[in-house]
Order: sequence, then C-alpha cells, then structure tokens
Amino acid sequence: MVLLDRVERSMVRLNRRLRWAAIPVAVATAIVLAGCTAQELNGYLPGFIQGEPPVTNHTERISALWVTSWIVLFGVGLIAWGLMMWAVAVYRRRRGQTGMPVQLRYNMPIEVFFTIVPLLLIIGFYFFTARDEAVIEQRFDKPDEVIQVYGKQWAWDFNYVNENVYSSGIQVQPDLSPNAEQGAVDQASIPTLYLPVGKQVEIQLNSRDVIHSFWVVDFLYKKDVIPGRTNIMSLIPEREGTYMGKCAELCGEFHSMMLFKVKVVSQAEYDAYTQSLADKGFSGQLDSNYNRNQNLPGVVAPQAATK
Repeated sequence: MVLLDRVERSMVRLNRRLRWAAIPVAVATAIVLAGCTAQELNGYLPGFIQGEPPVTNHTERISALWVTSWIVLFGVGLIAWGLMMWAVAVYRRRRGQTGMPVQLRYNMPIEVFFTIVPLLLIIGFYFFTARDEAVIEQRFDKPDEVIQVYGKQWAWDFNYVNENVYSSGIQVQPDLSPNAEQGAVDQASIPTLYLPVGKQVEIQLNSRDVIHSFWVVDFLYKKDVIPGRTNIMSLIPEREGTYMGKCAELCGEFHSMMLFKVKVVSQAEYDAYTQSLADKGFSGQLDSNYNRNQNLPGVVAPQAATK
C-alpha cells in the first residue's frame, strides 16, 4: 500500500508538470509550423509547391493520412519514452540502498491498458486507411478521358481510347553525348503520357509479360500491372507540369531503365498532341496481340470437341 501511495503521488505531480509543460510546447509547435514550407507541412512528400494546387485530386488526402499517422506515432513514442525516462529517474537505486527493489507483477489495469491502446491505434489506422482508399479507388461513372497503359519489358505503350490513337514506347536509351554524366539517359527516348488538366481520367493498366508497377512519384500513388488482369486508376490532374514515373516492381534485368514521363497539359495542348499522333499514322489501338505472354488462362469456358 505504501508503494502504491508513492506511485499515485508521483503521478499527480507528473500530471501537474505535464499540464504546465504543454503550454510552451504548444506555442513552440505553432511557431515552427507557421514557418514550414508546403513540402514540410506535407511530411516531405514530393509534388507540393507553395501557393500551387496539388498535383492530383488525391495527393492532399494521401499526404494528410501520412502526416497524421506520423503525428500519432510520434505522440505514442514520446509518451512511451517519457514514461521510461520517468521510471528510470524515480525508481533509480539511491545511495545506501542494497538488495533487490520491491517487485511488481500482475498489475491488471496496466496490462489491460497496454492491450487496449495498441488495439485502438490499429483499428484507427485501419479505419482511416480504408476510408481514404475507398475514395481513391472509386471509379468515375463517365470519365472524360480513358487511357490504356501496357507495361512491357522494359517500356510502356499508351492507348488514348477516346481519340483512337496510340503511342508506343521503346526501352530508355543511354545518353551517348560527349559531355553526358555517367548513367545519364537520353531524355527523348523516355515514353511520355499526356493528361489533360482538370479532367476526370481513367487509366487502365495491363501487362504484356510479367508483373510491373505504374508509379508516378508526384502522384503519391502506384498500382501493380499484372498479366491477365486490368487494374484501374481514377484521378483528376490539377497542376500542369512534367512528372517522372517509373516501374516500381522488379521486372527483370533492365527494370531500372523502365522509366516514363507524365505531362499534364491544357486541353488545347492535349488535343494538339493526340492529333499529332493521328497525323503520324498512329491511329487505332495497340491490343493484347502484341503481348509476349500468350499462355494466360482464358475467361471463356472450353468448348466441347466437334467430330
């Protein structure tokens, strides 16, 4: 009982000190956050520029989930570290003390606390992740543009479905110019996907051979490209610019060279680009007949043999 009374008195004193400490901490936090840049406020994620709109309609939602998760985890960490340091300081061996200290075990309230709190954290993370994922994965009823993307070792093909034109990519080539840095690539050889700003875009992802992953870094979003399956990305590009993309799934020897660009442009520039593809003779669509992997299971029931 004496030990429990000492613990309770210590906790009361600690709570009183924490309340007084919270005021300068809150003020300091507000001052620090007021001077943060857009990238810092969004957890150092790429794609954020002060005073500019987000890259897509999903990037702010993704960054909010990321930043909030880290705030909660840092809060839990600070509490845990603080309690450990407090226990070390309060229950340290004093001068003249010998032998083992009083041992505590089977403290049911503490054990229940350390079971319930992590469970609530996991449930909370799951809820907010599932909520945001449901919004991000929601397909548009009538998208303004439908683009089919084929991943292949080691490049990308783009079908602009509405305009019935296509762009076929080749593997990125090294930069052989005399002054090129070691490992530099020829920028003109990088396949480029054009997207109209402010429009609802559905991107249909297919593979011609093995599993790839379609990742536009500044979109904060990636999705696997799986043989025999069509995955969908639905988004609205909100800021014009050029954004780098890459394959994020190890897919073979030249995986690191499987790059592409995404150019978000005005509707007029987008129309001019798709018209230029038609003028070059790139009309029609690149279909699955060009797939290297042709032994995938079909979706049609086998037919009985005819005599």
